[in-house]
Amino acid sequence: MYRVQLLAFAVVVCLLGSAAKAEFKVGVGKTIITPDPLLPVSGGIGPGHPAKAKKGELTARALVFEQGETKVAVVQLDLLGFPSTLCERIRKQVPRIPAKNILIGSTHTHSAPDCYGFPGLDGKTSANLKYMQLVCDQAAVALNQALDHLQPAQLRIASGEAKGKIAYNYYAPELYDPRMNVIQAVSPAGKVICTLVNYAIHPEVLGSEQGLLSPDLVGPLCDKLEADLGGMGMFMNSAQGGMVTADNRLLDKPADPLKAKWHDARTWDECVRIGELMAKEAERIVKSAKPEADPPLACAARDVKFPVDSTLMWMVLLASPLQYPHNSDRSITTRMNLVNVGSAQILTIPGEALPNIGFYLKRHMKGDCNLLFGLTNDAFGYILTKVDYDSFARYEYVSRTSLGEMTGEILIENALKMIEECQRPK
Repeated sequence: MYRVQLLAFAVVVCLLGSAAKAEFKVGVGKTIITPDPLLPVSGGIGPGHPAKAKKGELTARALVFEQGETKVAVVQLDLLGFPSTLCERIRKQVPRIPAKNILIGSTHTHSAPDCYGFPGLDGKTSANLKYMQLVCDQAAVALNQALDHLQPAQLRIASGEAKGKIAYNYYAPELYDPRMNVIQAVSPAGKVICTLVNYAIHPEVLGSEQGLLSPDLVGPLCDKLEADLGGMGMFMNSAQGGMVTADNRLLDKPADPLKAKWHDARTWDECVRIGELMAKEAERIVKSAKPEADPPLACAARDVKFPVDSTLMWMVLLASPLQYPHNSDRSITTRMNLVNVGSAQILTIPGEALPNIGFYLKRHMKGDCNLLFGLTNDAFGYILTKVDYDSFARYEYVSRTSLGEMTGEILIENALKMIEECQRPK
C-alpha cells in the first residue's frame, strides 16, 4: 500500500513538474532611444537632414516568449535600419537568451538618425557612433526588462485585410499585401500584455526632409493600441519593398494623372490618422480570436550567404565606420529565423522584400497565420527576384540599392528549405 501511494505521489509530482516546465510566459519592456540633443535624420543612402524638432519618441520595444527551456525575443527599433554588427552588441548584453533566438527589426521610419554609417561622396560619414551605442544599450535594457517581468500568458492570433486608406504601392497602387497579422499576449485573466501588429508599409509620411525626428505613423499606432487595450503596442514591418508606402495621397490633387501620381500630406496629423486607423483595424481583426493556452514555441536559425553585386552597396559595406563583416569573395553572411509560436509562423527577412516575394513566401508557410518580419537581423536594401532586377526603368533605384540580381532567389531558396525542415511543434 505504501509503495502504491509513493508511486502515485511520484506520478503527481512528475505531472506537476512537467506542467510547470511547459507553462507559456510572456514579458515586455520598452525604453526611449530619442537622441538628446537631436541628430540629423536619414531616409536612405546619403547625408542626413538636420532635425529642428521632434514628434513622438523613438523607442526600443522588446517582447519575450518563454515555453519551458525555450526563449525567443522580438525587438522593435524605431529606426530606418539596423545592421547585424549592431544587433550583436545587443545580444551580448542579454546572455539569458540564445543569441540566435533574438530577432531585432527596425520599423523603417525615415525620420530617425542613421544607424548604418552611410558614407558621403568624400568617403566620410555623419553618423553618430555614440548614438548607435546608446541604441544598443537601451535595447538591451528593454530586453532585460522583458525577461525580468515574464508572466503566464495566452496568445490571441489573427490575420485579416486591413480596411481604409492606409497603404498603397507607389509604383503600381494595388500591388501590395493588405493583410494585417496580429499577435496579442494576454494574461490568463484576459488582461492585455502586448499587441504586436505585422503589416507591410513604409513609415515615411514625414520623410527625412521635414526637419522632424519621429517614429512617423508607428508612434501613433503603438500609442493607440496602448490607450485602447492596455499593455504594450508593437509593430514589425513586413515585405514593403518597391514601394509599399503610407497612403498619404491627396486624391483631389493629382500630380501626374497618366502615371497615377498625387501630391501628398506630409504632416504629423497624417501620421496620427494612419497610425490610429491601423490600430483600430488591428483591434477589429484580433477581437474574435480565441486564446491559445500553452502555445508551442520553437525557433530555428540559418546563416545565409548573399553575393554583393551592387557597387553602391559594396561601398557602404567597406566605407562605413561600423566595419561590416564581409567575405573575401565579395559576399556577406546574415541570419534568417523561422519561429513557430502557437498557430503562427514567423519568417525573418534581412531587408525590404518586394510584395511578390512576400506573397510567395506566405503561400508556402505552414502556420494558420503567417508573418514576415522584414528588416530583421539586418537591413540590406531591397530584395528583388532576378526577373525584376534592373528589368525596367521603374526599378532602377531599387535595383541599385539591392545587394544583387540573385538576392531574392537565394532568400526564397533558403526560406523554403527552413519551412520544409522545421516541423511545427504540437
